[in-house]
Amino acid sequence: MINKKWRFIPAVILALVLLAAGAVYVYASDYYHADETAVQACASQGAVIVTCLLDNQYVFSPENPAAGLIFYPGGKVEYSAYAPLLQELAQKDILCVVKEMPLNLAVLDVDAAEDIMMQNPEITEWYIGGHSLGGSMAASYAADNAEDFEGLLLLAAYSTKDLSETDMDVFSVYGSEDQVLNMEKYEKYRSNLPEDTYELVIEGGNHAGFGSYGTQAGDGKAYITGEQQVAEAVDFFTEKINED
Repeated sequence: MINKKWRFIPAVILALVLLAAGAVYVYASDYYHADETAVQACASQGAVIVTCLLDNQYVFSPENPAAGLIFYPGGKVEYSAYAPLLQELAQKDILCVVKEMPLNLAVLDVDAAEDIMMQNPEITEWYIGGHSLGGSMAASYAADNAEDFEGLLLLAAYSTKDLSETDMDVFSVYGSEDQVLNMEKYEKYRSNLPEDTYELVIEGGNHAGFGSYGTQAGDGKAYITGEQQVAEAVDFFTEKINED
């Protein structure tokens, strides 16, 4: 005969499962959504064709791409929020790909770049990059696959893995008013980057200005527009890679 106290175990387990599922749902639903500017940038413009693939990734394809960039979105940010940035880069002949991350966290799909490169075999020169947590995860993947990339673009991000002995060009960009980027860790991990890393501090820019998803909690107030911040980052990156 089953002891009475054991009869409640299935109900308790079910309640715990439902509670955990509810917590995951609430967590997954709480993220920064792409704004109208981002939605408009997801459409083809001029010579740049924008395609949304079935595995939830946007491809920004210029007519004659000189290189490719795989972009990892920031933590808890909708991936399409980076469409204005990637549209601008594509206008400068860089094929750009951004993929939706599980629960909007790049840490849950660090190897996303592998499939993207396989899907675009016509691109022979690849860069990888990302914003905030996405930048750190892109750096992590690049550290383990340095031979696959020409360079790494870090937007308000740092690398916890050592890239100092790689041949990659590294571009580090952040806004002067950024209150989200942990500057203590940024300085701590600076030695993980090559000595000749290109660095740009955008005066008046903040953390959220690299994407189009509104105000981010804890961020500083920008005194330039998001469009200006994106333009400065794009010009810096493309001018440097064209010099090499």
